[in-house]
Amino acid sequence: MHRRTREVREQEESDLLSPAATLSTETGGREHAEEPDPYRTNFERDRDRILHSKAFRRLKHKTQVFINPDGDHFVTRLTHTLQVTQIGRAMAASLGLNEELTEAICLGHDVGHSPFGHTGEEALTPYVDNGEWLHSAQSVRVFRILEPLNLTQEVLDGIRAHTWKVSPPPTTPEGYLCRYADRIAYLTHDLEDALRAGVLSHGDIPRGALATFGEPGSEWISTMVDAVIEESLEQDRVTMQPAVQEEMNQFRDFMFERVYLRDEAQPQQRRAIAVIRDLADHFIKRPDEIRDTYRHEDATPIEQAIDFVSGMTDRYALQMHDRLFRPDGIV
Repeated sequence: MHRRTREVREQEESDLLSPAATLSTETGGREHAEEPDPYRTNFERDRDRILHSKAFRRLKHKTQVFINPDGDHFVTRLTHTLQVTQIGRAMAASLGLNEELTEAICLGHDVGHSPFGHTGEEALTPYVDNGEWLHSAQSVRVFRILEPLNLTQEVLDGIRAHTWKVSPPPTTPEGYLCRYADRIAYLTHDLEDALRAGVLSHGDIPRGALATFGEPGSEWISTMVDAVIEESLEQDRVTMQPAVQEEMNQFRDFMFERVYLRDEAQPQQRRAIAVIRDLADHFIKRPDEIRDTYRHEDATPIEQAIDFVSGMTDRYALQMHDRLFRPDGIV
């Protein structure tokens, strides 16, 4: 054995990574200065803090697409996060970018998600004065304010901008990798879940997607990952081959029409929205009932309620709603 200190690892980054990579020694720093770790680089330290956070653990009981699905093989927000992280690291390794920074961003990108998936964003948007409530912004708020981890600027920036609708875009190539890894992961596993649930059949899959990506599953992931690697090497920036990206975007539109926003799911989604808004309205009026660990004293009553409700798992939100709103005597 031999000792690999932080200084050794930092030198390895400088020697081995691409000139485009974000080096841990060149970080913009943390909100509060800290003594360096004897072994871990800045980004390794961030990764470990995220993995041990309470917000990360809650992802195992948060919906990806299907709310309270029957069966044990449907994707949860946690398994989605792990898949995003694996895809992101694989691309970073192939492009000579910083794997640890990519991993930290990917692990933390969804911790701010509300219960019931993206339906929760729709439910919480009326409580925001300007624009819409975004899980990406809430993820940053979790790690800065609610469960402060003092993460580096680069990790917080990648989490903030991992979703394509957010502007400005990521400031690091590793942040862009998370954007692609997230979309590659959810389009692939959401299709598999839709097939498993009987929402789609193999014959429903657009022919263009099958011709471009191959058979659903690992072949799809490999095709899209290769398209990012090859085009990024060609362009010297993180991007994807245009033809593959166009087909990926068209398939995303298909998934919104046939899976995410399908008519059959509307009653369940309306119920999920009602649960979240009932809880939010309740705790806005009664902030003293919010658990201390999720009540920031400097926040407004609305912010305190949204912090609490958005942090709930699906199971906890349903149990809390039953306790608060189910009439006495009804089982």
